[in-house]
Amino acid sequence: MNGPRLLHELLDDRARATPDTVAVTAGDTSLTQDQLRQASLRLAGWLSAIGVRRGDRVVLRLPGSVLAPAVLYAVSRIGAAFCVLHEQVRGPALDHVLSDLEPAVLLTDDNSVPPGTTVYDTAAIARAAAEHPPGAETAGIEDSDPVCLIYTSGSTSLPKAVITGHRQLLFAARAIAAEIRYTAADIVFVPLPLAFDYGLYQLFLGAISGARICLGAPAEGGVALLSGLERARATVLAATPPIAETLVWLLGRARTTPATLRLLTTTGAAMPALTARALRAALPGLRLQIMYGLTECKRVSIMPPDEDLRRPGASGRPLPGTEVAVLGPDDAVLPPGEIGEFVVRGPHVMAGYWRRAEQTERCFGLTDDGRRFLRTGDFGRLDSDGYLYVDGRRDDVYKERGHRVSVLEIEAAVREVPGVRSAAVVPPGADAHAVLVVSGPVTAAEVLARLRTLIEPYKVPRRCVVIGEMPLTGNGKVDRAAVAELIGGVRVTS
Repeated sequence: MNGPRLLHELLDDRARATPDTVAVTAGDTSLTQDQLRQASLRLAGWLSAIGVRRGDRVVLRLPGSVLAPAVLYAVSRIGAAFCVLHEQVRGPALDHVLSDLEPAVLLTDDNSVPPGTTVYDTAAIARAAAEHPPGAETAGIEDSDPVCLIYTSGSTSLPKAVITGHRQLLFAARAIAAEIRYTAADIVFVPLPLAFDYGLYQLFLGAISGARICLGAPAEGGVALLSGLERARATVLAATPPIAETLVWLLGRARTTPATLRLLTTTGAAMPALTARALRAALPGLRLQIMYGLTECKRVSIMPPDEDLRRPGASGRPLPGTEVAVLGPDDAVLPPGEIGEFVVRGPHVMAGYWRRAEQTERCFGLTDDGRRFLRTGDFGRLDSDGYLYVDGRRDDVYKERGHRVSVLEIEAAVREVPGVRSAAVVPPGADAHAVLVVSGPVTAAEVLARLRTLIEPYKVPRRCVVIGEMPLTGNGKVDRAAVAELIGGVRVTS
């Protein structure tokens, strides 16, 4: 592989090429490429001094700041692996991560951590980044070594950490960069937390392209999104569909628009066609680039800009150097147009799950020629041109009145109903039917009536519940578990 082999070498190359350009901004603080590199060198020396060694784990649970990227590159320099947690991870969830990873150190401002955990706060990190002598790069780091651990939830087990090596991370970052084509003139606004891999990878895409990465505050993924975009003079917004829906809502009430915004990229769920149309109507110069991925391989496919206008419902083509096949129940490869499970092959397929041998064996494997593959658990089809159409996960497809029904299809259709801001379908349990949950100035009766004109009546859930605000995860996705819990008392059973 030409170029950097290890994560921190991305930063080193960029700092040599454009040392005085701004690398990252958070709030009122910015670091140039060279300043970020120097801070990461000092933090590497500090981490080594406090006993972190190659192969150790470093957990971060910090407010968003320019210190976080410096820590990540520092961890890479000493051959350790980082795990970034959302600030909302606390209590039993935090206990689970600490027990699972057994980190050498936890970097957090939270005092309520389990005894026996070595903790340093933001003040200690800031002092080290400014004053500690730079450390030497640890010898012998391999590109197969883990550098990042990202927790992903499972429907039947505790969250598990996906192991990302330098090789997989760099391949994925370069492949994504080649498709979305940030430039050195771009200012990329990131309202997503670094605990979400799409937010995290913006740092690495910035290092590759020279773009400036502007880390938004938590409120700037919601009601303050528009003001955050305008403050940053952003040219690119890295979003999820719920964040795109929020932008549409804000634009409908704003007197001005973010004139510099040229591109919105989105992943994490399907982009509703209604949202895409509203964005283009409000911002005629804006281009949309839709992507599909999983933490287990970072990115599966990317659409060319605005290709959704020509291929509605598509989620793009496989990344360069990767393959996607659709398999039937007997693992036979299905022809274009037939629905089955997506299986991904390529250098971006991660090493597996941390300390989860059984789950790793079930989802990951090697082809006969030695390439890694991933059983995604997502179902859909490929068209004759190689574009993916995602139908949903196993749990997102259910039987209703004897027919196969996709949660994603219903949610996409209901967003076409005037007044609906957001929607989620809670699939049926053993003794209950599916429930449609929506937010917006609508009534349940009018939503169901209109929905019957948009999709086959047998697919329309028997019950609709209107709520004030759709609960979101810290990563800006609809929190389906919270939705199910919220409407648990109103589900029908006959």
